[in-house]
Amino acid sequence: MDRVSSFDEPLKKLLGGATAKVMAEHLDLHTVGDLLHHYPRRYEERGKLTALADLPLDEHVTVVAQVADARILMFNNGRGKRLEVTLTDGSGRLQLVFFGHGVHKPHKELLPGRQAMFAGKVSVFNRKMQLAHPTYQLLDASDADEATEAVDAFAGRLLPIYPACKQLDSWRIAKAVDAVLPSARDAVDPLPAALREGRGFTPLPEALLKVHRPQTKADIEDAKARLKWDEAFVLQVALARRRYADTQLPAAARRPVADGLLDAFDAKLPFTLTEGQEKVSKEIFDDLATEHPMHRLLQGEVGSGKTMVALRAMLAVVDAGGQAAMLAPTEVLAQQHHRSITEMMGELAEGGMLGGSDRGTKVVLLTGSMGTAARRQALLDLVTGEAGIVIGTHALIEDKVQFHDLGLVVVDEQHRFGVEQRDALRSKGKQPPHLLVMTATPIPRTVAMTVFGDLETSVLDQLPAGRSPIASHVVPAKDKPHFLARAWERVREEVENGHQAYVVCPRIGDDAEEAEGKKGKAKKATEEDPDKRPPLAVLEIADELRKGALAGLTVEVLHGRMHPDEKDDVMRRFAAGGVDVLVATTVIEVGVNVPNATAMVIMDADRFGVSQLHQLRGRVGRGSAPGLCLLVSEAHEASPARARLSAVAATLDGFELSRIDLEQRREGDVLGQAQSGVRSSLRMLTVIDDEEVIAAAREEAVAIVAADPELEHLPELRTVLAALLDKDREEYLDKG
Repeated sequence: MDRVSSFDEPLKKLLGGATAKVMAEHLDLHTVGDLLHHYPRRYEERGKLTALADLPLDEHVTVVAQVADARILMFNNGRGKRLEVTLTDGSGRLQLVFFGHGVHKPHKELLPGRQAMFAGKVSVFNRKMQLAHPTYQLLDASDADEATEAVDAFAGRLLPIYPACKQLDSWRIAKAVDAVLPSARDAVDPLPAALREGRGFTPLPEALLKVHRPQTKADIEDAKARLKWDEAFVLQVALARRRYADTQLPAAARRPVADGLLDAFDAKLPFTLTEGQEKVSKEIFDDLATEHPMHRLLQGEVGSGKTMVALRAMLAVVDAGGQAAMLAPTEVLAQQHHRSITEMMGELAEGGMLGGSDRGTKVVLLTGSMGTAARRQALLDLVTGEAGIVIGTHALIEDKVQFHDLGLVVVDEQHRFGVEQRDALRSKGKQPPHLLVMTATPIPRTVAMTVFGDLETSVLDQLPAGRSPIASHVVPAKDKPHFLARAWERVREEVENGHQAYVVCPRIGDDAEEAEGKKGKAKKATEEDPDKRPPLAVLEIADELRKGALAGLTVEVLHGRMHPDEKDDVMRRFAAGGVDVLVATTVIEVGVNVPNATAMVIMDADRFGVSQLHQLRGRVGRGSAPGLCLLVSEAHEASPARARLSAVAATLDGFELSRIDLEQRREGDVLGQAQSGVRSSLRMLTVIDDEEVIAAAREEAVAIVAADPELEHLPELRTVLAALLDKDREEYLDKG
């Protein structure tokens, strides 16, 4: 067998069909290479008990612990019985529970003092953490053959605890790894020899052996250092090649002209740009003046003025004879951008129209639900060049949309768009247009170097003058219902003081959902477990508020299934002060700007992510009055969900929250898995903790690609790039 093919060998050839099937379906492991790169999550020392206090809820875990006590309890008048076993680690306790016919064997084996590995899903019952019907393997003296095997296998060693699933425990994965471990010697080493020797790295086959079967803690550290470097390096080489390829593309330089549209716009601004806006604008204008495409990421806090910076870039491109397109993820946001940009530009947005400025241009909106006549006119304005700026949704990407000379694409909230959508719009220029990607989700530097590694980064971290602080509080609706009543009183007080409020719910709650059977499923789940009720819905909450806590106030709804004209009408009336309380889904998450809205109540706040909560909160406090954000939750006080909400309430620093968000999510989610549709290539590297590794790998990758862009002299690196960054993943990086 040659060096590469052993890694490509299907698992079913070595492990048998049943195990291989479970690994493929539940762990996404298909080949020998996949399994060898399925590293232990942590290691246990024999004789040392694991900490039980910090187990994550609702996750499948493996623990090594000692039995403290075990007892049989009867219920249903003696017809049913259950076994309760208490585990200890000296500082914390964990309860196991077995029912019915599953009681007999563990009752005989799990005696006080026994040590074993236990695997199961962590849940809470009667406010105690427990594992129901866990699988286990004894680790001390016993007559059980399997236990003896375990002791022999792991005697005097560190026990690897693998990421597992309900269908396959950690120790069974360990046995499967034993079967494929000899193939580690066939590993293709991606690191150039000079780099490997210069940094004193362990050879790759040795690193794989050490990570799976370490003899000492030093073995683990050696292996991790090497494997992290491989992952960081291969990814950074892919990104460096992409950046290099971009510098080889031609683009039209777009330099602003004196006394043009941009100067006219700046002259009528009623405020001074912040120092940050000036600095970032200069970075963008310098990029636009070059003859290869700009690829820049503009990230900034909620309300830091990104739209103003993007608009000035678009005006500069129009001055230079080109057109600019802004791609927004939702119709509500596209309409909001169109409305705010035309208001900011005034007569400059009415080029060629009666009363418009001589230096002006036309700003058009293009969405999927526009009327035929309006759509036809917008398309005509784009193809003739009459419209210098177009703002739209994915409708901009359709084949029939043609530009006269597309010079700049601005993508708002990049993570909302698929790869193909962005690529299709970029292909509409005569030459590749310049690209500006905006995000209001602050991104730690390490993520910017990985997810957006082919983009130059600009950061807006100053808020414009006049923005007000936002007070945030968690409202524990289940434990303290009077807190929720007080929340609605606060909303009423804000309205009585002349302000407005948002109420955000996770679900719409309309007939379409019922038709799809969602309510039927929700009802069944609620009957089975009262704690698993469906998420609160916009239509239901709005109705309750109109009849109850907010009776007498003007309460309107906004959600994605409404007709666009209806949505636009509600937003216009809310912006004009004609609506007191807007009950909405996350359709208001980004871009919606109503300075008079000062309060927000987020229902079932624990069902939203950290960054999403931060985005939503940014809709209030946009004027001179202070903002208030109330995070309503029925989550248990000790749960991770509540801890997440407390973190959001404790800080307004989006970069700090983005770190928390990243720590609580899988790396694959962060690295574009949702967009690329494939598994992340990162298994050992954690982008939040390994900043130094990523930065050093990026430096080495840039130097290597500059010297050898096609990697002609590094065939091993080319091989690993092809394997690790499979076709879909390459395309994701290529088009990002």
